[in-house]
Amino acid sequence: MIELQGDLQSRQDNSLHSKFIGDLHFTKKGVPVLIIGHHILYGKIVTLEKPFVVMSKNINTKANDSMETDQEMDMQKPKGIDYLVKAIVKKKLVFKTRPKPIIANVPKKI
Repeated sequence: MIELQGDLQSRQDNSLHSKFIGDLHFTKKGVPVLIIGHHILYGKIVTLEKPFVVMSKNINTKANDSMETDQEMDMQKPKGIDYLVKAIVKKKLVFKTRPKPIIANVPKKI
């Protein structure tokens, strides 16, 4: 889980859902570094007080009785709902500082 201070805005008015935002790296000391475009953010790893569970909902339409008619098979109703645990989130990456611009070293001519 990543927490950012402020908002992310696209140059176009498109949604950022399922889009590439940037690169996430870690220094040798374990400090997270997020690079978005020409900006760099340094963050820290924080342990959550209460873990989050990421789940997906599955609706079962399978019949348990093998003696169902074709009409019953066509009009399948949900027989039950299952929840599949995909992940347990115990830590988050927090980026509180303002992004710093990445400036390439340009040699000065004398």
